[in-house]
Amino acid sequence: MDVKDAIIKRRAYRSLIPTKITKKLITDLAECARITASCFNNQPWKYVFVFKKEVLNKMHEALSSGNEWVKKASMIIVVLGKKEDDCVIRDRIYYRFDIGMATEAIILRATELGLVAHPIAGYSPRKTREVLGIPEDIDVITLVIIGKHSDKIDPVLSEKQIEAEKNRPERIPIDDFVYINKYI
Repeated sequence: MDVKDAIIKRRAYRSLIPTKITKKLITDLAECARITASCFNNQPWKYVFVFKKEVLNKMHEALSSGNEWVKKASMIIVVLGKKEDDCVIRDRIYYRFDIGMATEAIILRATELGLVAHPIAGYSPRKTREVLGIPEDIDVITLVIIGKHSDKIDPVLSEKQIEAEKNRPERIPIDDFVYINKYI
C-alpha cells in the first residue's frame, strides 16, 4: 500500500473486533512516530500504549458518553506532549503540530497493517492522567483507539455513528479550503 492508499483507506470506524497486540506492533507504530519530522528535531511526542485488559477497563472510565464502542478496542494510544519540549518561536508554538504529524504517521501505519486507528476527543484528560499516572504538566492531547474493523455494526452506536460506519462522512470541497497565491 502506498501513502495515498493508506490515506484513502483510513476511516474512523467504531465497529471493532479484537486484534492481537504485540510488542512488535507497538515498536513498529512507535518507530513511525520516531522518524517523523519535528521543529529542530525536538521530537516532543510521548505515547502510552495501553493494551492490558485491566488498564483498558480503567481507561473506559475516562470516556465520554457516546464512546461506549471503545470498550471493544484492543488498544488505546494516549498522545501526550509539553509546549516546553518543542519550538516556541515568538508567537508560534509547534509542539501540537509536530505531535499531530507523528500521530498521523502512527495512524497511517496502523491503517496499512489493516487496523482501525481512530483518534477521539470524547474523554477526560483528568481521568486519563489519574489512571495512567501522567503528571499535570503534560498535556493529554488525544486518544487513538486501535482495533480491527468489524463488518457487523456495533449495536451501541447512535444513528449518526451508524451512518458514518456505512458511508464516509462528507468532505468539504477543495475550493472551500485551498487558496492560490493569496487568501481571499
